[in-house]
Amino acid sequence: MLYLIPTPLGHLKDITLRALEVLKEVDVLLCEDTRTSSKLLQHYQIQKPLSPYHQHNEHKIVDHLAEQMGAGKVFALITDAGTPGISDPAFLLVRRCIKEGIKVECLPGATAFVPALVNSGIPTNRF
Repeated sequence: MLYLIPTPLGHLKDITLRALEVLKEVDVLLCEDTRTSSKLLQHYQIQKPLSPYHQHNEHKIVDHLAEQMGAGKVFALITDAGTPGISDPAFLLVRRCIKEGIKVECLPGATAFVPALVNSGIPTNRF
């Protein structure tokens, strides 16, 4: 299984309780930058194996990750800020999981566009 977990956009407390729960339960955390992710994990005292997953290695490791998930390992993908797949890596891995019949779940969480839209004062009924 693969969880896509949104991370805070700036303030470390802007994370959901469910995201923290899932981060504690998975086998491996895929991180855009392990140094950045380590700060969040240390803040919440979460210790899990970290593995880099970013635009420079995603093509090389997607097969291996799909194999491990197919064998029963549970992964979570987190990026430096926000939801994986919006402007960060996730597409290749999600597509591969779907092709292989591996369950993918994207948790709700931090977004930048919703607060910007609401704070803009423009009508949101047509958005």
